[in-house]
Amino acid sequence: MRTIPLPWTAVYGLARTLVALATLGTVLLSSTDTLFRPVSGIEESVGCVGVNGIGVFCLVPEDRLTAARLLCVAVLLVVASGWRPRWTALPHAWVTFSVWGNVAISDGGDQIATILALLLTLTALGDPRRFHWDRLPADRAETPVSRAVALGCLSALVVVRVQMSLVYFQACVAKLPHAEWADGTVMWYWATHPAFGAPGVLQPLVDPVIRNPLGVAALTWVPLAIELGLAVALLLPQRWRWRLLAAGVLFHFSIGLMMGLWSFSFAMWAGLVVLCCPLGAHLAVRRADAATAPTASPDADADAVSRRRPAAQPAAAESAVDEPAGGEEQPAAPPVTPAPARAGG
Repeated sequence: MRTIPLPWTAVYGLARTLVALATLGTVLLSSTDTLFRPVSGIEESVGCVGVNGIGVFCLVPEDRLTAARLLCVAVLLVVASGWRPRWTALPHAWVTFSVWGNVAISDGGDQIATILALLLTLTALGDPRRFHWDRLPADRAETPVSRAVALGCLSALVVVRVQMSLVYFQACVAKLPHAEWADGTVMWYWATHPAFGAPGVLQPLVDPVIRNPLGVAALTWVPLAIELGLAVALLLPQRWRWRLLAAGVLFHFSIGLMMGLWSFSFAMWAGLVVLCCPLGAHLAVRRADAATAPTASPDADADAVSRRRPAAQPAAAESAVDEPAGGEEQPAAPPVTPAPARAGG
């Protein structure tokens, strides 16, 4: 009997896709000259100091950086599609690490994506599916070896959960000693910052909020409450985790929309999926025909049944129509044997 959930589900697959999209946005939408250039105090255009030297962009000459960048784009597209997670696990981790370690200016989103890609590598290496959206076969044989592999792969998802809890705990607690966070005014400074402030199209919506004392206080303290809630999400019932998942998704969408940190938002969404969704859960899409099937009225169904009943069948057999399988107690009426079908009804 299985005592642990199998980790290879579409939920973990969604997390892998979001991590890949986080890095893909950086590599695809940024030019080579933007990603690789000298910065203050560093003359080299590609960061290859220490362990960063194993990165993809340190293994090619500078005139081949664009080709290497396009190769990374191709790898990330395949990972995001979900094809062959076992084969793409290590290339995904290598590309994500290379972007974080070799580009001129990496941000927190690149770091989170690298950590999640490395942790999810163990789970992906044990994934036997063709696509990480597929369900495992129901008749999949289990052996002591397969159980041990499943336990090891599941442990990586548990580590991701703990990691995300610590990230949100540190994000919340680290803000508390600062006076601007304590008095509820810090979002006024961020919203009016020339680089990280709200884009022009959103300023008519954001300005009235940040210029109102209650509005700017809410924008400052609500994120702290969300981060603290996500930090303790593993201690809460699942129904509260769903609510925290929705709050976290909206929170990071707001960060991406207002500050333009979309790679950070996608990486955090990936961590949220693993943190808040049950281990072993599957994504389910409700079919449209199933949703619209019970549109006929019960009376219409009864009329259709009565029209199909042979004329010789008495009304006492009505109770046998649509009876659930497995058998409920039959009514006291005597059994009736339907007459054989005759031509002409």
